[in-house]
Amino acid sequence: MNVAGKTVVITGASRGIGAEAARVFAAAGANVALIARGSDAIEKLATEIGEQAIALTCDVASYASVEDAIAKAKETFGSVDILVNNAGVIEPISHLASADPDEWGTVIDINLKGVFNGMRAVLPMMIASGGGSILTISSGAAHGPVEAWSHYCASKAAVKMLTECVHKENGADGIRAIGLSPGTVATQMQIEIKASGINPVSQLDWDVHIPADWPARALLWMCGLDADQYCGQELSLRDEDLRKRVGLI
Repeated sequence: MNVAGKTVVITGASRGIGAEAARVFAAAGANVALIARGSDAIEKLATEIGEQAIALTCDVASYASVEDAIAKAKETFGSVDILVNNAGVIEPISHLASADPDEWGTVIDINLKGVFNGMRAVLPMMIASGGGSILTISSGAAHGPVEAWSHYCASKAAVKMLTECVHKENGADGIRAIGLSPGTVATQMQIEIKASGINPVSQLDWDVHIPADWPARALLWMCGLDADQYCGQELSLRDEDLRKRVGLI
């Protein structure tokens, strides 16, 4: 898929993987709709990118907010061809026995319901137009428990299943649903994890984390025909063969 002229909606676009994805897709000629709760960072990024970008303040935990943002993206650029479900949080990191129920639920609202909201908002228009790509940031935490990350592990495991459900229900409609597990990435989230000091991930040296542009470049590659064989599945950037295919090695 040549993304030139296509429209990409990116959630959590204010920093980290989301911001780098916006730059990578824009450099490839795509229009980018930047979604985040805070307006300042995405407006600055939209100004940096230029006319190809629009900043849309949105709370992904609210379906009405997501639906409105998706509608504005379509109104501005004429279509929504790719959704990058990137928005996610990990704080507060805490053990189950001491977790605050409301705060635990907020993480589920953002990490899980936020992904569903994005999928639900774009699917009807993508199906009507003959297809589209729904790319979702997953995690190794979707496949095994990590101490003090019950909210994160549970949400990412559920998100993996959402990708599989979209593929099962709408793959025949031209919907390409693929997950990406990037590994540990040098972003603000890793700073928060490091500060917790709770589990082995928090003990990792900073230099082992990959740069945020690696998953961003993988997301662009996932829009191409080479990635069609992975529809309904989850890719791992820990896989050196995949890194080679993406051009990261």
